Amino acid sequence: MKIEPRCFLSKCAVVVFFFSVAIAGNAAEKAPQPLSVKSLTMGLVFQNPSEPVPEPLREFVNYVARKISSTPTITGTVLVAPTASQLVKLLEERRVDFYMESPHATYLISQLGSATLLVRRWKGGMKEYRSIIFTNKEIGISRVEELLGKMIAFEDAGSTSGYFMPKLLLLNKRLILTEKPGLDAKVATKEVGYFFAGSDKNILNLVLAKNVAAGAFSNDDYAGVGEKEKSAISILAESASLPRHLVSIRKDLPAPVAKRLKEVLLAMHEDVEGRAILQRADNTTKFDLLPGGEESMRKKLVELFRFRGKK
Repeated sequence: MKIEPRCFLSKCAVVVFFFSVAIAGNAAEKAPQPLSVKSLTMGLVFQNPSEPVPEPLREFVNYVARKISSTPTITGTVLVAPTASQLVKLLEERRVDFYMESPHATYLISQLGSATLLVRRWKGGMKEYRSIIFTNKEIGISRVEELLGKMIAFEDAGSTSGYFMPKLLLLNKRLILTEKPGLDAKVATKEVGYFFAGSDKNILNLVLAKNVAAGAFSNDDYAGVGEKEKSAISILAESASLPRHLVSIRKDLPAPVAKRLKEVLLAMHEDVEGRAILQRADNTTKFDLLPGGEESMRKKLVELFRFRGKK
C-alpha cells in the first residue's frame, strides 16, 4: 500500500505531539509543586535568647520558605526558646513548624511526642560523630572505673558529645557522677566528680596539665588535636556513633507541607544559592535521608540515651 507523504508526516506530527504531552505531563507530576503556605517558622534552642539569631540561620529559613510556598510575600521566621522544654511548648502551640537540633535534644523532645524526625543534617561537614573520654598517659589510668575519686572535665550542659554521651558511658559502667563547682572541689572516693570547662580546648589543656584525671569531647575535636598533644593522651572509652544533627517537624504539620519541606532540604545542596547558604550556616554540607528511616532512627536514639546502669 502506498502512503502519501503528506499523510505520513501528519500522522508523525500527531504521534510526536501526544508523546511530548505525555513527557510534559510526567515531568509536571515529578516536579515539586509550590504550596500556598503563608508562614514557616523554625524553632531554635538558644540558652541566651537575648543574643541575636545568627544571620546565616535567617537566610536559611527564608530560602526554605521561598522554595516551599507560592505565596510571594512569605518570609521565614526563627523563634528562639531558651530550653528544649520551652521549644516543646512552642511546637504544641503550633508556633514552630520545624527545628534542627543535636541528637540528645531531639531525643528529649521526641520522647514527649511533640515532633517527628524528618532528615539528617551534615553539620560541620559531618554526617555522624561520637564521644571520646581521654586521659593524660602519665597519670596511669587505663580504665574508666579508675576515675573514682577523681575529676573529669565536660564541655557544657547542652553538649551531646561533650557531656550527655560520655556521662551515659560512665553511668552505664555503674559509676556515680556528681557535678562540682570547680577544680578545687572535693571528690568522694566512691564517686566521679565533674565540672564544665566551656570548650574542647580548655578540656584538653586541663588534661595535659593534669588538673583533671580525664576529659571528654567529640572525635572531631580529637582529630583537630596536634600530634604532640595526641602522643601525651590516651583514649579510655568511645561511644557509639550518632547523627551529627537532625531536623524534626511538629507532629501535626500538614502532610503536603512536610513532604515539600523534605524535598527542599534534600535538594538544597544541588542549588548554587542553597549550597552557599548551607556553607554559611555552620558549614553544613547537605541534608540526607534518615538511615533506616524515621522509626529506626527514633529507636536508635532511645537505645543510645536510655540509662541502663544501676537504678
